[in-house]
Amino acid sequence: MGHLVTVATCNLNQWALDFEGNTKRIIESIQKAKEAGARLRVGPELEVCGYGCLDHLLEQDLYLHCWEMLERILNDASCYDILLDIGMPVQHRNVRYNSRVICLNGEILLIRPKMWLANDGNYREMRHFTPWSRPQEHEEYHLPSRIQKLQGATHVTFGDAVISTPDTCIGAETCEELFTPDPPHNHMSLDGVEVITNSSGSHFTLRKLDVRLQLIMEATRKNGGIYAYANQQGCDGDRIYYDGCAMILVNGEVVAQGSQFSLNDVEVITATIDLEEVRAYRSAIARGLQAVKSKAKYDRVQTDFELSSEDEDLDLSRGPSPPIQPRCHSVEEEIALCAGCYLWDYLRRSGTAGYLVPLSGGIDSCATATVVYSMCRLVIEAIKAGNIQVIEDVKRLAKYKEGEIPKTAQELCNQLFHTIYMGMSDQSSKETRQRAKDLAEAIGSFHVDIDIDEVYHAQRNLIVKALEFDVKFKVEGGSLAENLTLQNIQARSRMVTGKSHADGGLSAYEFAQILPTTRKRPGAGSLLVLGSANVGESLRGYLTKYDCSSADINPIGSIDKSDLKRFIAWAEKNFDLPCLHEFLTAVPTAELEPIKEDYVQSDEVDMGMTYDELTTFGRLRKVHKLGPFGMFQRLAHEWGSGRKRGPGDEALVYEPRQVADKVKRFFHFYAINRHKMTTLTPALHCNDYSPDDNRFDLRPFLYPSFWSSWSFKKIDELLEKIEQARKK
Repeated sequence: MGHLVTVATCNLNQWALDFEGNTKRIIESIQKAKEAGARLRVGPELEVCGYGCLDHLLEQDLYLHCWEMLERILNDASCYDILLDIGMPVQHRNVRYNSRVICLNGEILLIRPKMWLANDGNYREMRHFTPWSRPQEHEEYHLPSRIQKLQGATHVTFGDAVISTPDTCIGAETCEELFTPDPPHNHMSLDGVEVITNSSGSHFTLRKLDVRLQLIMEATRKNGGIYAYANQQGCDGDRIYYDGCAMILVNGEVVAQGSQFSLNDVEVITATIDLEEVRAYRSAIARGLQAVKSKAKYDRVQTDFELSSEDEDLDLSRGPSPPIQPRCHSVEEEIALCAGCYLWDYLRRSGTAGYLVPLSGGIDSCATATVVYSMCRLVIEAIKAGNIQVIEDVKRLAKYKEGEIPKTAQELCNQLFHTIYMGMSDQSSKETRQRAKDLAEAIGSFHVDIDIDEVYHAQRNLIVKALEFDVKFKVEGGSLAENLTLQNIQARSRMVTGKSHADGGLSAYEFAQILPTTRKRPGAGSLLVLGSANVGESLRGYLTKYDCSSADINPIGSIDKSDLKRFIAWAEKNFDLPCLHEFLTAVPTAELEPIKEDYVQSDEVDMGMTYDELTTFGRLRKVHKLGPFGMFQRLAHEWGSGRKRGPGDEALVYEPRQVADKVKRFFHFYAINRHKMTTLTPALHCNDYSPDDNRFDLRPFLYPSFWSSWSFKKIDELLEKIEQARKK
C-alpha cells in the first residue's frame, strides 16, 4: 500500500438538457483524468443534466434520461479503474434529491444526496429538491432495472456515508454545504475522512472568487486533508455564468487550480498528494481530543480499490504537487473575460448569425461593444491554441473562404458583430456620432450610420393629428409630460420591433433581422440584439420601457457605472483601443432632447443623483437589506459632515437633510419605476444587487406612495432629532 495519490477534478461546460453532449464531456474528462494518472475523478453538480434545468427538474423524463446517460458511462470500459464522483438528480421513494453517484468499474458504490440546499439569490433548489436531513444516516436505494443488470444487485446504499479504500477514506459535500456555518467537512474530517470532494454549480459574481477561495482554504487549513473542488463553467442556458476554477487543496494550500474563464468545454486538473502529510498535519492533540469526543460517526462503504500504489511510489520522478499561489483576476479582467465567454457560449448555442448593438456614442453601449470585441479576442486565442470545438463553431458561424479561418479579432468581429448609430438632426451631436464610428472602425464591426428623423416625426405627428395638440420639448416650452413623451418616441423608434409596438419605423430589431441577408451571409438567419442599460439606471428606472431595455441579452445589465468605466479604461490600454478615452471623458447623456447653446441633457442631472450614489443605494437595499429608514440611519453617519475622516477618505459628505432627501428620492423613483423591471432584458448576472425581477430580486411592482409612507415619516422624525441635537 503506497501513500502517493493522484486525484483529478474538472471544469465542464455543460448545457441544461443536453444529455448526450453533457455525457460526452463527462466521459472525456474521465479519460483525461486517467491519462494524467488520477485514480479519483470529481465532476460538477448535476453534471449529467446540467445545473440550470430549473423547473425541468420537476419532470419525470429528466430522471429517466439521467439514468440512461449514467448507464452509458457505466458501460464504457474507458471509464474503469478510476473512482468516479458524478453529479445527477435522483428520485428516492418519490422524493427528489440533488445527488452524487460514486461509481467504480461499472458499478455504483454510494448515492450521496445533498444535505443543505442553495435557496437564495439565483438559487431555487428547495423548489426542485428536498434536502437529506438525516446526518450520518443511510438506507437502501432500489435501482432501476437497467442498472440492476450492471450492478448485479437490486439495491445500493443511499444517504450520508463515506467510501473506505484500503489506503484512505473519501467523503463528499456539495456546493452550498461548504458555505454553511457547520459544514459536513468538519465532521467528516474528525471521523478520519482524508479526501473530501465538492461538486459545485457556483456562478460568477464580481469579486466573489476570493471569498470562495478563502472558504475552501479554511476548510483544510483548520481540519487538514485533501479537498477536490469541481465546478461547471460557461453559459448553460440562463442568465448566469458558471465560473469554473476547479481546485485541489492540501492542508490549507492550493496545489492545482483551473481557469475561471475559458472557451474549453472540458478542463481537467490533477495533483499528486502524500497521504502521510495529511496524517502528520492532523496530529495535533486538540484535534485528537475533538475527534474522539465527536458523535458524528459515518458508516463506510468498503471497496478494495486503492488510490495509491506501492509500485508507483518507487518512481522517483513522481512526487507531491507543490503549493501554488491562487490566481484571482482584477474586476476589469473579470468583466472582459466573463462577458466574453458568456456571449460566445450564447451565440454558438443559439444558432443565430451574430450580434447587433445600437451604438449611441455613450459609455454603456461602448462597454457592450467592447465586451463583444473581448469575445472575439478570446475566440482568436482559442483558435491559435488549437481548440477544435471553437474552430468548428467559427467555421459554422462566419463566412470565410474554403478552409480559411480568421486571423485577427477584427476579422472575426466584422463577420459576427454589427453596430448601428441611430441619430437625429437636432438631438444627436457630431461628437457622439464620431465616437461611435471610431469605435466601430477600431474593433472591426460592420457599422451602419442612419438618422431616424422621419420615423420620429411620423410618430409625433400621430399625436398632433389625433389629439390636435402640438407636443413640445421642455427647452421649447413644453411640459414635463410632453418632454417625456417626445423622448420616449425617439428611444422606442430606435429599438422596438413591429411585433411589440406599431412603430413601423427603423429599429434595431429590423436591422437585426435583415442584415445577415443583405450581407449574403451563409444561412442568413438573424442577429441577437444586445442591450446596454446598466444596473444603476435600472434601479432608478432611468430608462424608457421598450427602448434600450428591450433586447435579447444585456451583458452589462448588472454592472454599475463605476465598474464599467474601470473596464473601459483597462480595455483602452490592454486592447489597444485609444478611441475609448473619448468615451471616458464624455458627459453621460441620453441625447433625447434638442441640443441648445445653453443646454445639453445630462443623465445625472435628470436622475437627481450620481451613479456612485446609485451604487451605494443599490448595495444597501439588496446586499445589506435596508429599507428607507434603515438606509437613512446608516448614510446619515457614513455621509455625515461630522464623521471623522482619515487619509485618502474620499467618501461623500452631506448634511442630514440632504441625505434624507436623497434616500427619499431614490425610493420614490425606485417604486414608481419598479414595473419597468418586469420587462428588463435578461442580463448576465454580475452583481449581488442586480434588480433582475425575473429571478434574483423578487419584489412587488405596484407600491404605495413612499412620500406618505410610515418609513418616510420615521426618517423625518429621526432627522428632526438629529438637527435638534446638533443645535445644542
